[in-house]
Parts: sequence; structure tokens; C-alpha cells
Amino acid sequence: MMLHLQNPSLLNSPPSQQLTSSATFFNLKLKNPPLSLAPGFGHSTTITTTTTLCLPSLSFSGRRCRLLPRCIAAADEDRRNCGVDEGNFGDEDGGGVVVEHVEIKGGGGEELENQGMWSQMKEIAMFTGPAVGLWICGPLMSLIDTAVIGQGSSLELAALGPATVLCDNLSYVFMFLSIATSNMVATALARQDKNEVQHHISILLFVGLTCGFSMFFFTRFFGSWALTAFTGAKNLHVVPAANTYVQIRGLAWPAVLIGWVSQSASLGMKDSWGPLKALAVASLINGVGDIILCTFLGYGIAGAAWATMVSQVVAGYMMLENLNKKGYNAYAISIPSPKELMTIIGLAAPVFVTMMAKVAFYTLLIYFATSMGTITMAAHQVMVQSCIMCTVWGEPLSQTAQSFMPELMYGVKRNLGKARMLLKSLVTVGAVLGLVLGIIGTSVPWLFPNIFTPDQMVIQEMHKVLIPYFLTIAATPPTHSLEGTLLAGRDLNFISMTMSGCFIVGATLLMLTSSKGFGLAGIWYTLVCFQWARFFIALRRLLSPDGILFSEDLSRYKVEKLKAV
Repeated sequence: MMLHLQNPSLLNSPPSQQLTSSATFFNLKLKNPPLSLAPGFGHSTTITTTTTLCLPSLSFSGRRCRLLPRCIAAADEDRRNCGVDEGNFGDEDGGGVVVEHVEIKGGGGEELENQGMWSQMKEIAMFTGPAVGLWICGPLMSLIDTAVIGQGSSLELAALGPATVLCDNLSYVFMFLSIATSNMVATALARQDKNEVQHHISILLFVGLTCGFSMFFFTRFFGSWALTAFTGAKNLHVVPAANTYVQIRGLAWPAVLIGWVSQSASLGMKDSWGPLKALAVASLINGVGDIILCTFLGYGIAGAAWATMVSQVVAGYMMLENLNKKGYNAYAISIPSPKELMTIIGLAAPVFVTMMAKVAFYTLLIYFATSMGTITMAAHQVMVQSCIMCTVWGEPLSQTAQSFMPELMYGVKRNLGKARMLLKSLVTVGAVLGLVLGIIGTSVPWLFPNIFTPDQMVIQEMHKVLIPYFLTIAATPPTHSLEGTLLAGRDLNFISMTMSGCFIVGATLLMLTSSKGFGLAGIWYTLVCFQWARFFIALRRLLSPDGILFSEDLSRYKVEKLKAV
């Protein structure tokens, strides 16, 4: 690549003031360093600098640029001699940069937003593949527990329902930690401020550790009471087994939430392979531990709890070590100031409300299934755990939208047309993924129910809800794509309000179907309504003329102005 520099104002100078020809008219050969110009240039450009012959701090990637010194003469005639079109990007004292055109030849791969739809879908699949590990670790461990325990006792299988509510469903209440971490770390990385990244990680680890110990003490002292209140007087016989599971799993709460912060920090650094490795190791430990402790040693639900707890601690440790390998101190913890705490709360509050509404609805599903007896409880436990295992595969689509949409919506590369095309790619991938997951997910409990339990009465209850089970799974991935785009556009109040509304309507439908005696099928069809309502509400919001993909008004979203780095 060539840089062609010329200073015409020196050509007419006296010989004593002229530089050698090699200094006034010369070629530089550079070795393909990365381009670092202000984004948005689609043409060839000429950049004019001051007459001091001081080159600006620019780097290039397979591009050829012709650079000319800025004309300091006031006359338009002199400016024309320089061959430049005025386009000032700097201050007005003559030190700015004037852009004529940039000729681009070669250069690395395209960014996701600049690709065609088919290429976008391929890139989305490559980005989301490893990131799946962030979401399936918890559900996978619970599903392994469900499969192993179901082979031994229907009573313990039923006890897993209320137990996993306290161990797994409540963990999603702390999703605000994940959102705040990825947001704050990504912002600091954009400023290339490693100290700020380290500080954000340290204070968020403190928040995660504090929340983890709070949940540890809650399950320790109030776990039995919460289980008794949840299961009701008719099902007190499942409380002892459920409490055993909860008390053992509760030991891992600090490690679980610290692991979430570490995972989100890695994702903010665009690293999804570290969490994937942690998932693989944790799942292996959980699976082997379940088989040894439950099948061979006969510890039942307690053995499954110990295997899951140990695997979660190991996963949390591996996440911290992954951050250490990137040059950060994952064991440095800082207490946030009141101002920093308010920043975290400001980012997290709408997401917290959204997750609370979602967790509350799923908790109500288990609550109403629990009131229908042990057989129905056991069947619902199998179906809901396998459903969650399938639906979390769509979560990375939400993360993809949050990673690539912001600069197209309100960044320096703002282009709403490309944002709409990217959304179309995300929804297409989500629809295909939903159908594939729905077919595979439905086939397992339909054709191979003995994987989960040999009890024929439980299997019959499972088969009654196969249709709503499929419809629920199919709707979830495209819904994640839409809701991730709303999150990227900072339309947080709308998301929290609509999720709260869906919860209120869904809870009302659950009470009606339960009181009318529709059984487990009524519960699952209510879940179908909940999922598809989220899909259509988000789609309508995004396609609205006043929506974030069409409106030119940015003032409503309180978006921080992005800076070119």
C-alpha cells in the first residue's frame, strides 16, 4: 500500500527553505496495519494535514490513500491548487482534516451489518454457537438431575419441581447483574481504558458476591418455610426431599452469581469460548457425579444436588481464571460508591422488573401444577425442564442483537435500513431454530419418555401436552431476537411494562384454567399464549412508524453519544 504526500507550498520556496525532493515528494510503503479512520467512509479519500509535515496518527489496512498538506492560504484559488474539496472534520484553526475521497482496495472481512442477508445469517450462527454455553449450563444440569432421579423415585422427581424453583428460577432474578456487567465492560473497552474495565469487574463481583451470600442465608434459614408455602398442605410429603436438594444446592449460590458476572464480562470482551469450556467441564462433572452418586451409590436426590453444586463451583472458578488469562485480576473486589451503585441500578431496574415478571409467571406454572397431585407434578417437571433446555438455545440471538444493533441505531454508523435488514436475518434464524428445536425437543418425550421416568402414568400426562410444548419452543427463539433488539435500542420501559402486562393476563388465565379443571394441558396452553403474546407485541413495536427502527428521534431513549475510538 502507498502513501503519496505532497506539499505544494514548498515547491515555490527559495532553495534554502526547500527540503530535498525525497522529503517533499515521496512514497511510503507500509505493512497492512489496521485502518483507524472515522467510520462511515464509503469512497476513496484524500486527507489534508497542516504544513508542518507532521503525519497524523493513522493506520491503514490494505487501503491506498493520497495525503496532501492543508492549504493555509485564505484564497479559494490556493485551495483549488491543492486539489481538495472542503469537508472539515476538525476545529476551525486549520488543524482539522479535509476529506476528498478514499480509494479502498482489498482490506479484511466485512462487518456483520455490511453483509448480505445470507452472509449475516452465517455470521450470526458463528457468533451465537459458542455463546450458547452461557445459557444452557444451568438448565442442562437440572435436566440431568431430572433424568437420573426419575429412574429411581417418582416422589423425588416430583420434589424437584418446587426445589428447582428456589435453585434455578430465582437465579434469573439476578439477570440484572449480567446486563449491567456486559454493558459497563463493553463501554469501558470502547474507550480502551483497561483500568476502568478492571474497576467495573471488581465492583460487579462485589455485588454478585453480596447477592450470592444473601441467597445462601435465605435458603439456609427460610428454605423449608418457602417450600412448605409453595407446595401447599396437600403436598407436604415432598417437602423433606425438596429441602434436602435446596440446602445442598444453596451452598453454591455465591459461586453461581460470581460466575454470571465473569461470563458476562467475557462476553463483553467478545469471548464466548471461555464460557463454553467451563460449560463442558461442569456438565461432565455433573453427569458423572449423578451417575455415580445416584445410580451406583443410591444417594438419590441428595446425590444429584451434590453433583450439581460441585459442578457449579468448578464452573465459577473457571470463569474467574478465564478473566485472569486476559490480564485482569478477577480476585480483586471493590465496594461500589453510592453513585456507581445508582448507575448499576439505573441500567438494571427495567431488566429486573422484566425478569421478575417472567420468573413469577414460570413459578405460577409450577405452583398450579403442584396443586394437581404428585403424578401431574412429576410430568410437568420433566416437560418444563426439557422445554427450558430447548428454549435457552435462542438466548444468544438476543445477545447478538445487543452486540451489533446499537451502532446501527444510534451510533456513528447509524443506518436504520441496515438495522432492519439485520433484524430480518435474526428473526429468520430464530424461526428456523425454533422449528428445529421444537421438532427435536418434542420427539424426545414423545418417542423416548423412559429416559426420564418408567412410570406409565407420568408418561401419559407428559403426552397430553406435546402440542403446546412444541408451540412454546417454536415461538421462543424469534421472540428473543425481537426483545434483544428492543434492549439494544434502550426501549427498556416498554419491555418491562409489556412483560408485566403479559404476566397479569397469564396469571389470570392460569387461575381460570385451573378452576375450570383443564388440568396440565390448560397450564401449557396458557404458556403458549404468554410466549406468542410476547412475540407479537415486540414485533408490532419494532414495525411501528414511531419504533426505534424507523423513528429519527433519539431523544426518547436517553442514548449516550458514542465516540469514535
